[in-house]
Amino acid sequence: MIKIGFTGDFCPWKKIENSILKDDNWKNQFNSVKPFFDGNDFNIIELECPLTIDGTKLKKTGPHLKANPATAEIIGYLNCKLVATANNHFLDYGIQGMKSTYEVLKRYDIEWIGSGLNLEEASKPIIKKIRNLMFGFINIAESEWTTTFGEDPGCNPIDLANVYNQIVDLKKQVDFIIINVHGGHENYDLPSPRMKKWYRFFIDAGSDAVIGHHTHIISGYEVYKNSPIFYGLGNFCFEWNNTKDKPWNFGMLVRLNFEKNKPITFELEFVEQNNQKEGVFLVNSNENLINKIHELNNIISDDELLNDSFNKFIQTWKPIINTWIQPYKGNILPRLHLRGLLPNLIGDNKKLLLSNLVRCESHRDILLGSIIKNR
Repeated sequence: MIKIGFTGDFCPWKKIENSILKDDNWKNQFNSVKPFFDGNDFNIIELECPLTIDGTKLKKTGPHLKANPATAEIIGYLNCKLVATANNHFLDYGIQGMKSTYEVLKRYDIEWIGSGLNLEEASKPIIKKIRNLMFGFINIAESEWTTTFGEDPGCNPIDLANVYNQIVDLKKQVDFIIINVHGGHENYDLPSPRMKKWYRFFIDAGSDAVIGHHTHIISGYEVYKNSPIFYGLGNFCFEWNNTKDKPWNFGMLVRLNFEKNKPITFELEFVEQNNQKEGVFLVNSNENLINKIHELNNIISDDELLNDSFNKFIQTWKPIINTWIQPYKGNILPRLHLRGLLPNLIGDNKKLLLSNLVRCESHRDILLGSIIKNR
């Protein structure tokens, strides 16, 4: 039996980074989980940020993440030789930040997947022979700020046609195909109906397992056609300011077990990360987490329940989205609109136009090409 381990999002900044730079017994912060990694034949960590002190901030919305290159030592310490880099932060500090990350990973003999200096590099799968079996790994991400679509550097986008072709090609060369996907809705613990459809499509096309990231909280999983699909592992190590005892502070480690011509089996471990103390620690027999996973799995298995849950989630975002599309500038005016103190300046007819530009694939191609610089 061959064992491969997977983690949630890994961003070794703030206190973890400081411990590395001070050489302040940082290994103690990971000794609880190290046996999990040492017990596997191969491990993949989801690297959520560039490891760099260089680079210019990418012009984007949302936070910019990076960690000192010295933190790559953690990846090596955890017996990991491959990191997944297709995500919405890996290009936060531009091409220089990305190149710096590659340089430090090479020094630690760590490979990467899911990003590159152009689309051809970013979309290249990795094939590994582990003992008597061949494995193919694909890493893709939803399109935010870092994905590339041609000659620009960036991460591998979810292009269903490309992914299908890669799966078909890999199937001729390997025994098992595993897809790492960075996508979903942050702080929402279920997949959208679209995600369920797409991730199942990856299995239908010939992949054998799907591992999801990005939501920063634990989601559920299902076994579809004897193939496991994990919709979100939560965070592995990702400190966030003033966040304690929240879903953010917990994650899953997944071990997939492979035997030729047999269905994949799996084992789960729960971790608590950067909560009451910095570091990552195994959580033993947490009945609340186990019950929550079962609850989520029941919803995922029922399309009607999944649709209802997602529609309720949409309603929580509806006022915010309707404020974002208004032409109010700055910080104060949008807040006043959100509180109902300023009127809607975008009328129903304009909303219909905007929805059609986003909904229709042909219109969306022109929309993006018109408003995004250098596309």
